[in-house]
Amino acid sequence: MRPKRFSGALLISLVFHFIVVSLIGIRLDNQEVHTLKDIIGVETFSVPDAPKAKMRKPIVKLRPPNVPVPTVVTHTNLPILNNPSSLAYVRPSSQLAEATADLSNINLDSKANLRAPELITSKRQRLQVRGARIAANLEVLSLRQSSPRGDRVSVNPPNGAAYDDVFYKNHGTNPFIDTEDDNFSTFGMDVDTASYSVMRRYLRDGLLPPSDAVRVEEFVNAFDYNYKPPTDNAFAVHIEGAPSKFGEGKRLQLLRIGIQGRVIPDNNRKDSVLTFVIDVSGSMERENRLDLVKRALFILLNQLRPGDEVGIVVYGSNARVVLPHTGIENREYILQAINKLRPDGSTNAEAGLRMGYKLALKNSKSDCINRVILCSDGVANVGQTGPDAILKEIGNYVKEGVTLTTVGFGMGNYNDVLMEQLANKGNGSYAYVDTIKEAKRVFVENLTGTLQVIAKDAKIQVEFNPKTVSRFRLLGYENRALAHEDFRKDDVDAGEVGSGHSVTALYEIKLHENADGKLATVFIRHEDPDTQQVTEVRETIAMHQLKQSFAEASSEFQLAAAIAEYAEILKESYWAKEGSLAAVQETIEGVLSHLHAKTPQHKERQEELLNLVREARRLKEQKEG
Repeated sequence: MRPKRFSGALLISLVFHFIVVSLIGIRLDNQEVHTLKDIIGVETFSVPDAPKAKMRKPIVKLRPPNVPVPTVVTHTNLPILNNPSSLAYVRPSSQLAEATADLSNINLDSKANLRAPELITSKRQRLQVRGARIAANLEVLSLRQSSPRGDRVSVNPPNGAAYDDVFYKNHGTNPFIDTEDDNFSTFGMDVDTASYSVMRRYLRDGLLPPSDAVRVEEFVNAFDYNYKPPTDNAFAVHIEGAPSKFGEGKRLQLLRIGIQGRVIPDNNRKDSVLTFVIDVSGSMERENRLDLVKRALFILLNQLRPGDEVGIVVYGSNARVVLPHTGIENREYILQAINKLRPDGSTNAEAGLRMGYKLALKNSKSDCINRVILCSDGVANVGQTGPDAILKEIGNYVKEGVTLTTVGFGMGNYNDVLMEQLANKGNGSYAYVDTIKEAKRVFVENLTGTLQVIAKDAKIQVEFNPKTVSRFRLLGYENRALAHEDFRKDDVDAGEVGSGHSVTALYEIKLHENADGKLATVFIRHEDPDTQQVTEVRETIAMHQLKQSFAEASSEFQLAAAIAEYAEILKESYWAKEGSLAAVQETIEGVLSHLHAKTPQHKERQEELLNLVREARRLKEQKEG
């Protein structure tokens, strides 16, 4: 059979079409290269002193010559498969500019050949490999654009993690200390509660929280124990002790030191000059985080009063002022500014905080509360990304009296380490908002306590009597520890306590046999934020203050003990390795009906705790088989 010959016209037509297709391909490639300059890429980052993040780069498998390169999809920053509310987000990479600069004249054909590493020697070949990696980012974006809502991708995060790019820090667990070696315990007072809310978020998603996310003192301080407030001083000290139900060993007692701050009525608080620094980067689109921020701010605005002022700075790739400080009488104008916020860009927290502090200082008033409120998921990937570097430039603003509250939103692509340390260094508090109810608790129920500080650099020191106490262990506060000699150094930064706030510290203490007399002396030292006068008070604890049994202790004492044990079990503490969530549940069930709740919200929180313990128990038993 004779092969058919191509006509001259057909041959010319084929050549013409080939040239046209080639030119179109080159033009598209060049457009693709130019577009890469604005494309969102992949970048992992580290936080000082945080667990080192694993580099998660797109995997490019080397194949023999003439075999097409497979499509590559990176797992970094993509939401968990079974969490449909998560939104895809990919952070900007500083390497893209470098890569695209050399790729401008290279055709990134999807069928480019990759050779073995030892044979990739030319610049063109090296750039082809890098181009394949960049192509992974284009694939992520194409998936995002083709999804039903244009913002979701169902890809599991790496290493089987519950959420991608979540940063916590392991601060260790306090050991028992022999009083013959050291009979002092010193730490900064702290009233953060974010760790408890983070735990709740995990359990509501059907997951046990990571052990590093658990800070025992924040679980304990998330609840009210009905301490009576002081009448004259800044603090009232409440002591109670009983045999430890959850600790092991004979003569082991649980000692509770409760410190209640002075209550300033809402109508007596100072006027506030508030500067909101709001993260509007692309990551805030996930889970509708920015919408939750806006709803929380709407709630807060309804609690403000004439004399209060609000300014707003937003940051994505860059920072900008969207609302100069405006009196609350122009509430509608403020609401409009908040309602217009939209997520966009990368996350330059450094620029946002710097601009926020400058705006706050420019409009600060000596007789007002001057506070910056950061609303973010804590991820910083442009500029300085760690708390030390960020606050190094703005530390002077803190000295000028502008304090910082950090409020965290979202999970997955969340940086707990940064949010907590920013609040610590900014002389403020850290809260995590996972629901609109939590936003109400932070911004409505406890607004004055959130804003108005009654004590600066507040410290606690407990001196145990070696004649009666053989050893002791502080439950939690690992990252609040202070050197004993710093207790009376008033330039050492410690904790800040707001109006009406209480601080609870729990100690397990082992008594000597036939111990009698004084157990310990509690010292509290703080500075008055208005007068700068430093005050120190003391309270003595004696053996006769200890109850004979755990059951004889108050319901509030038993609740605090159960919450601490619950946290220690979730933290996987060595001292709770034999701990039982069933025993925790039983204790809470036994005291729940006897607890006094000041408000319906307090009662709801107590009942919620029991449900969370039950859920944690179910998940833990399921995990252990």
